[in-house]
Amino acid sequence: MAILLRDATAFDADSVQALLFDHGPNPWNWLPPEGVALTLQQLVAGLCRGVLAEDGTVLVGAVLYRRADPYPSLRPDDVDSAQCGYIVEAVVHRDYAGHGIGARLLQAACQQLANDGLAWVVADRHEENGPSAGMMRKAGFSQLGVYDDPARRPSGSGRTAVCGRRL
Repeated sequence: MAILLRDATAFDADSVQALLFDHGPNPWNWLPPEGVALTLQQLVAGLCRGVLAEDGTVLVGAVLYRRADPYPSLRPDDVDSAQCGYIVEAVVHRDYAGHGIGARLLQAACQQLANDGLAWVVADRHEENGPSAGMMRKAGFSQLGVYDDPARRPSGSGRTAVCGRRL
């Protein structure tokens, strides 16, 4: 399997949306249509960036990220808010899960953020989402905290785990 990574462009928004809605939904993921639409609008406008994984012409993974500091209380004291990034979405085609594609995508996104001068990045997931936890761990993220989040996490524990890493 020769999976190639490339930067997402505005022209990829529809394909990324299809991948998110076809392969992202599960009891652990929160994918509100309006939130996904906003993120894709930001991709088109250049306010959000992404890294895609392709197997030939088939889109098999995507990570979308942007500059943001959604968890300032978990940010290291020596990192300014303007130096922070946030992983907005991460999805891997279910037929390609378990092959390290998600971790490769996260690492590539982190490299891009570091190249942009950022020093810190966070991502969040359902506390009980084991595959997502493994993907983040393989990409160098550590769990920073967990909080009750029943509006976004109606299944299982109803809690969100926040993970982060220095760039």
